[in-house]
Amino acid sequence: MLRRFASTESAVAAELLHAGGVMAYPTEAVFGLGCDPRDRVAFERLFALKQRPATQGVLLIAADFDQVERYIELAAVPGEILQQVRAGWPGPNTWIFPRSAAVPAWIAGAHAGIALRVTAHEPAAALCRAFGGALVSTSANPHAQPPARSAQTVVDYFGDALDGLLDAPLGGQVSPTTIRDALSGAIIRA
Repeated sequence: MLRRFASTESAVAAELLHAGGVMAYPTEAVFGLGCDPRDRVAFERLFALKQRPATQGVLLIAADFDQVERYIELAAVPGEILQQVRAGWPGPNTWIFPRSAAVPAWIAGAHAGIALRVTAHEPAAALCRAFGGALVSTSANPHAQPPARSAQTVVDYFGDALDGLLDAPLGGQVSPTTIRDALSGAIIRA
């Protein structure tokens, strides 16, 4: 049964995630689906809800750099690039890094790297702080459908198959965040 949480209930929503739940929450431009990245059962439920091929992988969203640092193979990232990344965080910037051994294989899918974002969008950041770490973040929509831009669209897409919904406003972005490769600087998604 779908549980709705107000933006002030991040701690209660985080308990649902710790218990293996899959939930939707607002990000900068669209609602995201998330779960504990270390919980393979929850992750597989999330991919089943999206009807998405497991080879695609997902990004992780966090409230601060400390929550994503463990997932980066820091020795492979030049210092000046790391400074550039950190200067743009928190913010609507997603970067693909060489992944560390801490990244579960199911998170990256068929990709060699790991996509990470430290968000400045307070409802999502508060959820990550309450959870105590980074969360899976993928658009809240069945594969090949438009991303949900409202709580009602999330409910229409997933109904009670979803465990929770953090019902708070989206950020001010019109389109999903830019994705860049941290080593080359190449824009993967504008």
